[in-house]
Amino acid sequence: MRKVVTGNQAVAYGAMLSDVQVVAAYPITPQTTIIEELADMQAEGLVDLDYIRVESEHSAMAACIGASMGGVRAFTATCGQGLFLMHEMLHYAAGARTPVVMANVNRAAAAPWSIYSDQTDSVSQRDTGWIQLYCEGNQEVLDTTIMAFKIAERIRLPAMVILDAFFLSHTSEPIDIPDREAVRGFLAPYDPGDLWLDPDNPRTFGSMCTTDVYMEFRWQIQRDMERATQLINEVQDEFGRRFGRNYRQVEGYRSDDADIVMVVSGTVASTGRDAIDYLRAKGETVGMVKLKTLRPFPRQEIVAALRGKKKVAVIDRNFSPGATGVWAQEIRGALYELPEDERPIIYGYIAGLGGRDISVKAIEGIYEKTLQSDRPDDIDMWIGVKYV
Repeated sequence: MRKVVTGNQAVAYGAMLSDVQVVAAYPITPQTTIIEELADMQAEGLVDLDYIRVESEHSAMAACIGASMGGVRAFTATCGQGLFLMHEMLHYAAGARTPVVMANVNRAAAAPWSIYSDQTDSVSQRDTGWIQLYCEGNQEVLDTTIMAFKIAERIRLPAMVILDAFFLSHTSEPIDIPDREAVRGFLAPYDPGDLWLDPDNPRTFGSMCTTDVYMEFRWQIQRDMERATQLINEVQDEFGRRFGRNYRQVEGYRSDDADIVMVVSGTVASTGRDAIDYLRAKGETVGMVKLKTLRPFPRQEIVAALRGKKKVAVIDRNFSPGATGVWAQEIRGALYELPEDERPIIYGYIAGLGGRDISVKAIEGIYEKTLQSDRPDDIDMWIGVKYV
């Protein structure tokens, strides 16, 4: 079925087609319409789910953890301050190995108060043990939501589907909505296995962990995060075979012969393609690499995509105060051990915070600055800052 929907509606369709059984959420702009859409679907009989109305995002995640441990497929959605309030429970969801799926609509952090887009809310959760999948368009949002359930349930770690506020959440695009039975053929019913809270087989969950075993639990999460890199590729490949739409954790665009590569994530990739095409028409040897997965970080694929390039310009719609843009941090670390003659110079750029537009012209300016300078002016360069 072909339909014009917003990014938030695309999330709801993805959860509905995945036969989600429990939804617990608290309204917060710009996420709210995801849950409103799912409530409408429930009222119309399109999905058989229990909706839990909670008093906070912290409680929403706690409810999803309990539902997942109770043997059902659980989903929630949030953004910005709501995600920050969940922080404690994000660690618990991963540590308890519950495959909860959550949509996070990227929203800038307060203060000052903002409802507009940047990635600071999600990147600040990168150490919680959640798989993080960033989306460029509404079709990718729907497809990634379905894939996230399969990835999370196969590896027994929670997964976050991430989309830009307003640029996707409230912007309508025509997308293909797959047949429900076809999705069921791709995504089997949730099998909780040993996670299930079973009254006939009572066990203790969440008890005190002593020093002789705690590190082993952490090691298991790290081991499975490393395994998740390959699993994500396998799930994406299967999805492509079944539905004809292919996704990659690291996707190059006109980058094979490029001397300078722009690295982006989220909706900036769509604008970036137009900028690359314009610059290529002028004879510039520039390309782009789009990153989808922040956790697990696809180190080997990034090294393969950027090895031997002269310069790499990373555009971060986020930053870590006192450090640098987070994607740039990760890429610098991934490329550090390459031989010097194969390691590109990394130029970090901060742009688009608080929903500010990253235009084709802005990307062209970033390219020109990267091209014309032998070394970066600073470890990160801020684009378009006023009054400084």
